[in-house]
Amino acid sequence: MRHPVFLTLCLGSVFALSACNNGTSNADVKRAIESVNVIDESNLNDVMLTVADPNEAVAYFAKASAQNPDRIDLKRGLARSLVRAQRPAEAATVWTAVVASPEGTNDDKVGLAEALIRANEWDKAESVLNSIPPTHETFDRYRLEAMIADSNKKWDKADSFYQTAVGLTTTPAAVLNNWGYSKLTRGDFTGAEKLFAQSLVHDPSRFTVKNNLVLARSAQRKYDLPIVQMSQTERAMLLHTMALSAIKQGDVAMGKALLLEAIETHPQHFDEAVRALEALDSGTTSG
Repeated sequence: MRHPVFLTLCLGSVFALSACNNGTSNADVKRAIESVNVIDESNLNDVMLTVADPNEAVAYFAKASAQNPDRIDLKRGLARSLVRAQRPAEAATVWTAVVASPEGTNDDKVGLAEALIRANEWDKAESVLNSIPPTHETFDRYRLEAMIADSNKKWDKADSFYQTAVGLTTTPAAVLNNWGYSKLTRGDFTGAEKLFAQSLVHDPSRFTVKNNLVLARSAQRKYDLPIVQMSQTERAMLLHTMALSAIKQGDVAMGKALLLEAIETHPQHFDEAVRALEALDSGTTSG
């Protein structure tokens, strides 16, 4: 966003140019001012779509869109902001209007499909994706196609779509995690472990992926922590996840040892692990 002082200087320069050049019309000056305002608005729109509070962004784009009903870019901004604000059903309504407009694009259909998936309207989302020509090959399109195939338990198609999506982005951590979770739900624990590990190579900060990796390893009775970046608190939480997995699989002694290690590792009181250990001891005593 431009600094107000800089904007003032720009406008001042426009007026100075007008005063010095008798051949410059008032219309030229107006167009010059409008061009500066458009640049400023574009910067503000970008900020609202990325770093602004989602609800503030919704309010901004709702007001701007109401004031400029012919501006399709503002409707797109409103739809994306509604998704960020976790209001997918409303986002789908806005996306539907965008898609139906003369300026609607295949990318807008992809946006509509994502909003429908988030609103748990899987059949409608699949119908929208099917209406997009196969020549429209984008990361978001294939990411959503993979999710639809997953929901229909068409595993070969899901794997193919996930693989294509990974190849179309420089930041595949999230889609690799989704693919790994798909493998986990199918019982392909080895495949899931590999995908979670790949995801962490691209983004080692994602705790959800670390937790999923531990679940995949525990399902194979691998009860040692993977060599990944983790804080002391994360280490304790992952040990807790591993302990519960072990107990669920009947490896009670291992689960108890892991719970004790989790409690000792956590830098503060680890209430969840303490309660699990107490419940385990109570059950063992009762048995």
